[in-house]
Amino acid sequence: MGSAATPFGALALAAAAAAAVLLLHHLIVRPKLGPGTRLKLLLGLAVFPFVAAVATTGSGMQRTTEREFCGSCHVMETHLSDLEDPNSLSLASRHGRNQQMGPHACYTCHADYGMLGYPLTKLTGMMHVYNYYLGGYRKMPLEEFHKEVRVAKPYPNTNCQQCHSGTLSSFANVRDHLGVLEELKANKVSCASAGCHGVAHRFSKRPEEL
Repeated sequence: MGSAATPFGALALAAAAAAAVLLLHHLIVRPKLGPGTRLKLLLGLAVFPFVAAVATTGSGMQRTTEREFCGSCHVMETHLSDLEDPNSLSLASRHGRNQQMGPHACYTCHADYGMLGYPLTKLTGMMHVYNYYLGGYRKMPLEEFHKEVRVAKPYPNTNCQQCHSGTLSSFANVRDHLGVLEELKANKVSCASAGCHGVAHRFSKRPEEL
């Protein structure tokens, strides 16, 4: 889905077009500098450009939550391919096929939640931009990336619990869950581990991590 198709994108285009019309009208007609002209200049030079800038930022931020954006770096191509493979049995692919995830499967699972989850996730994501353009990832072969690069911190169980709350009988009545309940709450045992529900991306793990 393109940026212009989103509400933010449409608002940005509308505000930019309005500013352009007002400024072109002023340059062509050259009206006298009265209250009406001052208001038009204020709208064309300040108000509409400001709205367009804010809406463009919102549209760009929305775009960064889509799976196609996540897979746009070559080191993530395999992750996206696996996610969209209807025959894959990986944890990521099984979740990616869930229609409730929509086009935001990567972001839904990897975003940190809470009141400041969205901005903190985006700030952390800037490290990905730095590593890609200045940290060598851009020129790194895919095989080397899979071998060397790991997540910056252990995957938190709270991300899983946004959907899988752990309060239903289908969770609470499972003996394996009850045996490690405190460890799960303390994040000492990961839901996304080989001994539990399986790692999300098997192809990027070392044998000893499986």
